[in-house]
Amino acid sequence: MSEFSLNFDADTLIADARQRTGGLEDFGPGPFVEPLKLFVHSLENDSKLNGVGQYIAKERALQHIVNRLLYVNDRKLYPAIAEEKIVKPVFIIGLGRTGSTILHDILAQDPANRAPLTWEITYPSPPPRTATFETDPRIAQTEAGFPPMDFRREKFKAMHPMGAQLSQECVVIMGDTMCTPLFHNQFRVTSYQDWVDNEGDWAHVYDFHYKQLQHLQSGHKGDRWVLKTGAHMWGLEHLLGTYPDARIVFTHRDPVKSLTSYASLTALVRSMGSDHVDNFDVARDWNRRLKGKLEHAIAVRAAKDYPDAVFYDMKFSEFVRDQFAVVEKIYEAFDLPMSEEGAARMKWFIADNPQGKHGIHRYSPEEYGVDPAVVRKAFRPYIERFDLQPE
Repeated sequence: MSEFSLNFDADTLIADARQRTGGLEDFGPGPFVEPLKLFVHSLENDSKLNGVGQYIAKERALQHIVNRLLYVNDRKLYPAIAEEKIVKPVFIIGLGRTGSTILHDILAQDPANRAPLTWEITYPSPPPRTATFETDPRIAQTEAGFPPMDFRREKFKAMHPMGAQLSQECVVIMGDTMCTPLFHNQFRVTSYQDWVDNEGDWAHVYDFHYKQLQHLQSGHKGDRWVLKTGAHMWGLEHLLGTYPDARIVFTHRDPVKSLTSYASLTALVRSMGSDHVDNFDVARDWNRRLKGKLEHAIAVRAAKDYPDAVFYDMKFSEFVRDQFAVVEKIYEAFDLPMSEEGAARMKWFIADNPQGKHGIHRYSPEEYGVDPAVVRKAFRPYIERFDLQPE
């Protein structure tokens, strides 16, 4: 047995998940078990996990297997879930580290907007209910599951705030289909991510995504969903096929800053479970993948007209200058009414969460082998199209 051999496999994970769910066995239609096996195989061969990393990876996989079983079973227990309609959802997409997380959290403050929260994504069954949405015991259960506060979590919090009642992004929701870039962010699973990039069944991802939103809103509705992840660049054509009336905020930033910050976040997260994280490898690998998927999303958008969809391009530099002014422009572009209460709550959240509230995320291109001139040359068409200035 090698130094990095896993202490679990796909079959034992499935058996454990079935035990945790009282014997549920139905994963529903679409691929699930085979992608799970690909993920576990990549963990074994690519990730070099330490003991803590093995525990984190096992629990991450188990959470998604359990959730998948429960989502499918709940549709049998509560048939009305299948009657729910998702109308004009708002999606935030684009490269990472472009202001999308804070924008998502700001929009979530408007009572008319329904964002998926971390606790209900972590423990979705049974469907959350309006009467107990602020007091559900799963909130405390989720908070208790966060790792102890140490220097890594302190650094992570400066990059990406955590909380059971903060909005969660779709890249996590996608984990319940076992087709998501999330895993390669958390662990070095290159062969699995190659499959996600080139062979992943994104039609199924969005079919199940729709079912997940139906599930979550069946007992607690809003006027519209507000959703976010850069992973939507992977399957934008399938997103638009599933949600033809989508409202899409496409965020843009100097790619040198975006890619370096993304590499910094990924390297930190991976270091929680591996003693063999190569910063240069992280940046080199993800820069290539992200460039390809950014170009894919732009090509999808340009390939044809989407008469019922609306796009809004948001520059990070403008958003940092005046967050609420950009929010107002988004509402105007999507023809969304803004109530006095919604505006007040969003303004309060902006005032209460200034940049650097949880610490300053410090990084430099040199730490990750990123050459700004090379990146800007590679991304020149993107930079020129959206007039992105160096930061």
